[in-house]
Amino acid sequence: MDSHRTLVSASVASLCFLLCFCMTHGELQRFIEPAKSDGSISFITIGDWGRRGDFNQSVVAYQMGRVGEKIGLDFVVSTGDNFYDNGLFSEHDPNFKESFSNIYTAPSLQKQWYSVLGNHDYRGDAEAQLSHVLREIDSRWTCLRSFIVDAELVEIFFVDTTPFVKEYYTEEDGHTYDWRAVPTRNSYVKALLSDVEASLKKSKATWKIVVGHHAMRSIGHHGNTVELVEELLPIMKENGVDIYMNGHDHCLEHISDEDSPIQFLTSGAGSKAWRGDVDPTTNNPKSVRFYYDGQGFMSARFTHSDAEIVFYNVFGEVLHKWVTSKQLLHSSV
Repeated sequence: MDSHRTLVSASVASLCFLLCFCMTHGELQRFIEPAKSDGSISFITIGDWGRRGDFNQSVVAYQMGRVGEKIGLDFVVSTGDNFYDNGLFSEHDPNFKESFSNIYTAPSLQKQWYSVLGNHDYRGDAEAQLSHVLREIDSRWTCLRSFIVDAELVEIFFVDTTPFVKEYYTEEDGHTYDWRAVPTRNSYVKALLSDVEASLKKSKATWKIVVGHHAMRSIGHHGNTVELVEELLPIMKENGVDIYMNGHDHCLEHISDEDSPIQFLTSGAGSKAWRGDVDPTTNNPKSVRFYYDGQGFMSARFTHSDAEIVFYNVFGEVLHKWVTSKQLLHSSV
């Protein structure tokens, strides 16, 4: 028995690419992504993408592969709406391979993908995307409702934002949602906020990032998500969060908070975009650093002292770059 335990412990300790710890009740599940030998972490953020390669999804995927090779990609962050139009109908839905495995084929993209659910994902079988069956089909796939990626100097807190939005419970938008895991909106959101707050307070990471599907700040089609601004944003401000990343609006966007160092970064342009409906009055124009209503994605690189965020279009061209330093108290150039 002792030798068996020793073997198991050694096997667990040897997992250097991806290590998942089972957390106690009330804590978010945690995944470990070790930093590179130079102490840096690099990842790509993409959202609103799963359309079987259509609407330039395949072209964006090709450019992601090129950038991923250049930056030494460690993993990919997906901000939700992973499969259109209505998520997956089961864990055996061919849309999983047709929109994911068969599209993101570049060598540099053969890393772990960490995904949250979007509102379109909730319109299908939301449980299917969380299933271990998908991980057996493609081992890159990791999708949970809410969880943490611990990349040493960076901690990324993935938050299930769809249950926050009150409109979805009334079906005023003409759609039904898979609420099997959400007994009531208030109890689910209250418990999730408590878990997120507790995890943020414990974090000793240099950089704290929160990822959700819905935008807190946006001048795009959907605009600000009031429920997140009222319920999640205060917790982020109180606990030193640096960046909020999201999808939902099919655009690329960078907005600064008016009374904190938090930066709001939208990367929801993985396929269908070009809506053309922009309302700059939804946020202070002075806080809007960048907006692009077309397809593309975002890369991020972090060291203990510096962060670099770069937005790319469908041609792989750099549209916007933001660099900040902890030593410079979040000033940017």
